[in-house]
Amino acid sequence: MIQASAPGKIILLGEHAVVYGQPAIAIPVSTLRATAQAFVSTPGDGLNIEASDLGTTSHIRLESRENEDPLSAVALLVLEKLKLPLPDLNIQVHSDIPLASGLGSGAAISAAVVRVLSSALEHKLEDEELNQIVYQVEKIYHGMPSGVDNTVIVYERPVYFIRGNPLEFLPVQGSFQFLIANTGISSSTRLVVEDVNRLYKTDPDYYGRIFDSIGELVTKGLLALQNDDAVVLGTLMSKNHHYLQQLTVSSHELDGLVEAALDAGALGAKLSGGGRGGNMIALVSQDSLVAVKEALLRAGAARVFDTILS
Repeated sequence: MIQASAPGKIILLGEHAVVYGQPAIAIPVSTLRATAQAFVSTPGDGLNIEASDLGTTSHIRLESRENEDPLSAVALLVLEKLKLPLPDLNIQVHSDIPLASGLGSGAAISAAVVRVLSSALEHKLEDEELNQIVYQVEKIYHGMPSGVDNTVIVYERPVYFIRGNPLEFLPVQGSFQFLIANTGISSSTRLVVEDVNRLYKTDPDYYGRIFDSIGELVTKGLLALQNDDAVVLGTLMSKNHHYLQQLTVSSHELDGLVEAALDAGALGAKLSGGGRGGNMIALVSQDSLVAVKEALLRAGAARVFDTILS
């Protein structure tokens, strides 16, 4: 048996404004992972990928590329890259990452499958090659993705991103402790982005200034990460949430979790991702971690995860 994994990801600062040319920062969530295990099967059985969390089993076929699911697509891209025939393997996929919640579950599952399949074939791919394959799958199923999810997940490093520019890896000084609270509410990022665009068109000057202000927060957040300044970073996160409220992408549930985290001693808190559901993220100290986690659960969080950026 061969095993491989990949982490989730979350937007730390800059969501929505990034669509309008402003920077954003995304970080890996190493405590949440997608894992793939490969087992040699009976000769002639071919390649099968079972994802119990998704409720799917994919029998990979070389002769057809129509209507293929993401697991088939990623396996075929690996075989195409390595110029190898179908192996007799069973791959089992499991993910701790909540699905459709802005935590990069799809890219993480793809990365784990690429890693375990290439290793089982004894042709381990470099991260750059792996990243290109995962990005291809993201393009097939998400149109024109930014490349943030796959890059943060494959390299498991924080990135600074401006749309249309190359991604930059961020040097981080010190250690930052976060709690991620999942609302348990699904939300379509695409639909929320479209709503924000309609709002922007009603008053481009006003909403353009909001996007500019968010961009300024991201630039300051970059410095806070480089200077090991958790207090400043927390303040910037809370300000970012205020601007996201003005963009109408927060919700009663997200605002309640943000307020609960701050009241319990978090250094800062904000929604993360598309909004109107999904997740919020709180920056905590070691002393406040337990109190904030308990407060988030009391406030209605479906699940709370912790992760450290260092």
